[in-house]
Amino acid sequence: MEVEFTRFDIADGPDPYGVVVADDAAVWVTLVHSGAVARLTGDGRCTRHPVDAVSRPSVLAAGHGGAAWFTRTGDDRVTSVTADGVMTTVELGSGSGPFGICAGPDDAMWVTESTADRVARIDADGSVGSVAMPAGSFPSFITAGPDGALWVTLNRADAVARITTAGEVTVHGLPTSGAAPVGIAAGGGALWCAEIGAGQLVRIEPDCTTTEFSLPDTTARPHAVAAGAYGCWFTEWAVNRVGHIGWSGEIEEFDLPASASEPHGVAVGPDGQVWVAMESGALVRLSCR
Repeated sequence: MEVEFTRFDIADGPDPYGVVVADDAAVWVTLVHSGAVARLTGDGRCTRHPVDAVSRPSVLAAGHGGAAWFTRTGDDRVTSVTADGVMTTVELGSGSGPFGICAGPDDAMWVTESTADRVARIDADGSVGSVAMPAGSFPSFITAGPDGALWVTLNRADAVARITTAGEVTVHGLPTSGAAPVGIAAGGGALWCAEIGAGQLVRIEPDCTTTEFSLPDTTARPHAVAAGAYGCWFTEWAVNRVGHIGWSGEIEEFDLPASASEPHGVAVGPDGQVWVAMESGALVRLSCR
């Protein structure tokens, strides 16, 4: 696979963290250090929307109805934002540390409360429920699975949890001690997550059969994961690379531009273009051919 990189400078310094492509093909990015989000349109125009200086906007997800949603790890809130910048905020419990977020199959938004060992469910009317995770497990990222359930990485438990929309929880341990799973995505009929502590990707079948795939450099610190047409894309935070793993486990890696560094969030648009949030201050687009 050949890729072409295009860089968009959207911040004056270290800032971009999460990224998502919305229903209207605009790209949203969280600016974790300055407390804002930015929207990049196809014509290259970037619009910045301030949130709050202490909010630490983190992970983004495309929500129901065309809005983008993001977690606010710094002030325990979750916010949706429309294309014209109108924000609606939901408050979670103090000290909950919301981080991962996804749209569920039930018209709700599901959010990991990392420091409270819970997963929150936000209904369309803004009401909030919660599901308990194992104590000390530090739920990290979350995704809707191919089986109609939600799947969560439990970073400090070396495990993933399956949550039904009714709130039933099943925990599945991963084979490698110290795996420290983080990013997770669904694709190819399975779940795929990054083991940042082990330098591996893992495929989890709906029946919980697991297969681990070691990266060529196990110190690469794989972080976020996003599904594409033929496999999953993932960021390698420690080595300034982005990788692709095919549904059968074949891995390709691509060095990101040296002028940008610290890749965190990754997203794939409907046109197959890959977007990477570089905490050094840029957004990088990969066009594949």
